[in-house]
Amino acid sequence: MKLKILFIMASVYLAVAGLGFILIPEVFGVGAVPSNPSPELITYLRVFGSPLLGIAILDWTVRNEGPSKARNAIVLGNIVGFGVIAALDVWGLLHEARPATKIFVITHLFFALAFIVAGRKNWWTSPLS
Repeated sequence: MKLKILFIMASVYLAVAGLGFILIPEVFGVGAVPSNPSPELITYLRVFGSPLLGIAILDWTVRNEGPSKARNAIVLGNIVGFGVIAALDVWGLLHEARPATKIFVITHLFFALAFIVAGRKNWWTSPLS
């Protein structure tokens, strides 16, 4: 998969997730958010969605950039971010998480592995190194 396509896919996914947590946290968290959530929980979910929007913009902005140390850092950030959340999804499944978590395990693992593969293929190394 081309790194540009992966950046676009990740940015769209993260933007939807971020907006979902911010605008409709009760709907977006169905099965994980209680039917009558506290205002503190809703605020927490909205705060959680905010950095997802930032990462979505970062991925969208870098989609057309050529190889560089900065792009390497963004690829690495996506690998770590998606890798950790995939691991947390698996942990959740082992501890009675909501059924939708199975979909998120697959989605987050896909992104982590895709960034590993595409990132390795497009990794920039300094000609002076």
